[in-house]
Amino acid sequence: MSEEFLPHIFEEFTREHTTTENKISGTGLGLSIVKSMVDLMDGTIKVESIKGKGTKFTVDIALQIASKEDFTEEQVMTKEIVNNEMKHKRILLAEDNDLNAEIAIEILKSEGYLVEHASHGQQCIEMLQNASDGYFDLILMDIQMPFMNGYETCKEIRKMKDTQKANIPIIAMTANAFEEDKQMAMQAGMNDYVPKPMDMKILNPILQKYDPSYIVVGKNKSRCFK
Repeated sequence: MSEEFLPHIFEEFTREHTTTENKISGTGLGLSIVKSMVDLMDGTIKVESIKGKGTKFTVDIALQIASKEDFTEEQVMTKEIVNNEMKHKRILLAEDNDLNAEIAIEILKSEGYLVEHASHGQQCIEMLQNASDGYFDLILMDIQMPFMNGYETCKEIRKMKDTQKANIPIIAMTANAFEEDKQMAMQAGMNDYVPKPMDMKILNPILQKYDPSYIVVGKNKSRCFK
């Protein structure tokens, strides 16, 4: 990459224009998501590149070494969770981009959520229809999907005869962070709206709004649900 392009490499939907036609698919969010994840861990990421030779990324993250007391406390907390028969919130993630879905699933699982993935709107509807009542607690819905976009999928879900499934909380996810996009999500029947890339500092409080039994356990704030 050229030196002029490097300051823009972590911006959303940016790609350096070259004389060679590039047919690589993607949403242009990958490096932006990486930067967000590093920032969440109070780390830094740097990039060096020489055009025609290669690129080097350097990530610095400060990690604490767990003490024997911390390990013992974690074991006690785990036993308490099992003994109380707590179950994690199960999220249905509707996301057509496999890379974005993989990253989102890992982030959500690291927060203690159970996640199942639908690659498009129609599959999301079928998974919800075929699930038992109460199996899914919430849907994270990407807006831009093939076959049936997020707005259309939400409208179809709201028409379901099973009222419990029809009223499942649906959170819109999109890189378009304009007020009109939020209004369109609300008009389609969605309950809330979060921007991409996924930021758990924004998403976690929204998820908590739709589960009053949410509690925080221990120093590490493990996410658990009754």
